[in-house]
Amino acid sequence: MASTISFSTANVQLIRVGNDHSYVGLRPISPQSCVSFVRRAKANSSMVIRASNEQETSVKTSGRTIEECEAAAVAGNFPDPPPLYRPSGPEGTPLVKPLLLPRRPRRNRKSPALRASFQETNLSPANLVLPLFIHEGEEDVPIGAMPGCFRLGWRHGLLDEVYKAQDVGVKSFVLFPKIPDALKSQTGDEAFNDNGLVPRAIRLLKDKYPDIAIYTDVALDPYSSDGHDGIVREDGVIMNDETVHQLCKQAVSQARAGADVVSPSDMMDGRVGAIRAALDAEGFHDVSIMSYTAKYASAFYGPFREALDSNPRFGDKKTYQMDPANYREALVEAETDEVEGADILLVKPALPYLDIVRLLRDNSSLPIAAYQVSGEYASIKASAVFKMIDEEKAMMESLLCIRRAGANIILSYFARQAAGVLCGMRFK
Repeated sequence: MASTISFSTANVQLIRVGNDHSYVGLRPISPQSCVSFVRRAKANSSMVIRASNEQETSVKTSGRTIEECEAAAVAGNFPDPPPLYRPSGPEGTPLVKPLLLPRRPRRNRKSPALRASFQETNLSPANLVLPLFIHEGEEDVPIGAMPGCFRLGWRHGLLDEVYKAQDVGVKSFVLFPKIPDALKSQTGDEAFNDNGLVPRAIRLLKDKYPDIAIYTDVALDPYSSDGHDGIVREDGVIMNDETVHQLCKQAVSQARAGADVVSPSDMMDGRVGAIRAALDAEGFHDVSIMSYTAKYASAFYGPFREALDSNPRFGDKKTYQMDPANYREALVEAETDEVEGADILLVKPALPYLDIVRLLRDNSSLPIAAYQVSGEYASIKASAVFKMIDEEKAMMESLLCIRRAGANIILSYFARQAAGVLCGMRFK
């Protein structure tokens, strides 16, 4: 032990003496006990003591003082290291000659510290955009097909949800309105009512939370009595140019209310360029356009349409949304949107179309967004209810995979829950 150890004989706690892990409780120690204590310490290999209000101190007792050990080290007389311990395999493990491998990738995965050091993809709350459903009512109404999601009352429930999301770092939100049937029409004129549900909600949010980013949906389906994203001709054809005219008025109305990013999800040809021109003509040069560039005619949208009561009254949306079988066509849409002035390119859905996310990432310098849609969300939620998967792990893995594929931002109903996990909190 050390040549001198100073401590009060009136207040010493002995934590452990020797290799037998024997413990002695806290008690006053007399000078005679101190002598006995030191003798016992010399007879053992190590001891740990704690004086009052001091940190635990380990003292190695090799029979030499610290000065003697230092002198031996200077002279090159180092103590023998402990023997190398190699854990053995279970009984029956074959004895084999080690493989001559120049590289063993598992070396970089062997500990949590190393795995964290070499992680290629990171996910943070800043990457997440939370979609919110709003309606005219005062109460929040649960959505049956989307556990944990609600049609939020725009005056109170919306503000409360945004407050909770901000608390875990989510600063971006996209609004989807449930419009009363009485306000729907075949031409969707309610979409550009400056005092409509969405403009009112935007103004309220900007007044309460000026630092958040508000994305809006530009499409006619929530406002159409036909449930389609565009005006329907009498023969069932979705009219392109006439629809674009309505979308421009909708985008300008949203920008006038304070939207940061307008997001045409309709998939009409030429709508990005027309909306950019309309925004600029009204002085909204700083309002961004997130184009739903590769929006596929997917079966994963079902719960969303229930939430907004926006199912098409007839037919489907395959004449304007993309065929799930098509890959290269996404490049045509991306190149067109980029030339027309889009600021962000979005892929929808996300998980079934990670190859498209990567395709756009590799072929465009614009930010890439991906929408983890209602069917993806509901699938994870339902599987977790039946104990088929771990909800939290599946949620975080799915979002990380979307990031890995190349998405800068992810629109996800999991946004607040996932951000809570990233912050070390539990979702409530």
